[in-house]
Amino acid sequence: MRKLIIAAALAFLALPLFAAGGSQAAGERRPRIGIAKFVTHDALDACEQGILDALKERRVDADIDLQNANADANTSAQIANKFRGDRVDVAVGIATPVSQALANTFKDIPVVFTAVTDPVGASLVPSLANGSGNVTGLSDAIPTVDHIALFKEIAGIKTLGYIYTSSEANSISALALVEEGCRKASLGLVTQSITSSAELRQAAEAIVNRVDGIYLTTDNVVYSALPALIQIFSSAKKPIFSGDVTSVMGGGAMIASGFNYYKAGVATGHIIADILGGKKPADIPVKFLTDPSESDLLFDLDAARLCGIAIPERYLSQATHVFENGKLTTK
Repeated sequence: MRKLIIAAALAFLALPLFAAGGSQAAGERRPRIGIAKFVTHDALDACEQGILDALKERRVDADIDLQNANADANTSAQIANKFRGDRVDVAVGIATPVSQALANTFKDIPVVFTAVTDPVGASLVPSLANGSGNVTGLSDAIPTVDHIALFKEIAGIKTLGYIYTSSEANSISALALVEEGCRKASLGLVTQSITSSAELRQAAEAIVNRVDGIYLTTDNVVYSALPALIQIFSSAKKPIFSGDVTSVMGGGAMIASGFNYYKAGVATGHIIADILGGKKPADIPVKFLTDPSESDLLFDLDAARLCGIAIPERYLSQATHVFENGKLTTK
């Protein structure tokens, strides 16, 4: 009888252990998603929020780890190693440098990039037609050549300024497009490279008196310290054309044209949800936002008046945002 009681007690104690083991074996662990952005600024923050909202919309019940590399390549690599140690199911990179760190670290776990200007040039994928192995995502390429032509038409500039981060692959790719745009528009070009946001003010001061206006591509380091550049060019009464609308909704850039980074995040979130649902990254083409509703056009009439420039009505009527008298109006 004593042996039977002991055996029954042991069997009872073992039940929770077998139940827990059975649950894990059935693969019921919540998926883990690691999301890393390269630096904090309005556009990348909006992209991150769009991802989270899309995952919620798709009812993805996951443990999500949000990380910020603070514009540091070494921190990007550390975050990638952290995600590997945490055994994430999907690693997500917001902007080029951190996406490269994830792709270099993970070879068998899905990597989804977003807000990457040139995925091919950054060696994330060999072509835009489909993903590569475990990597796919979304590109934030903008029509730089068209932007420069528009800038010349509206502002009448003859020499364009361009500041870029020499260590960012997306900025190097953008430089080639800026050079092409200036060549086609018969504009002079003055460039200045930086390696960190702390150098932006000095770079702006170095070129402001040598140019008629400045064009900003989607350079994360530049945008992370944008107020310094806006202050310098506003003081000189020279116009700014921003390739990102999200970061200049508080004013300062006379013209801003680009796609909506929140909507880019939403599109990226759907890619992540599709992968968690069983779709292979290699079967997902690189996503571009091509619908007009996914892009924005902003005119800052305060900045235009400061620079003595009138925005033609035919362009003003197309604006999705107008900044005037210190206030933003969304159409």
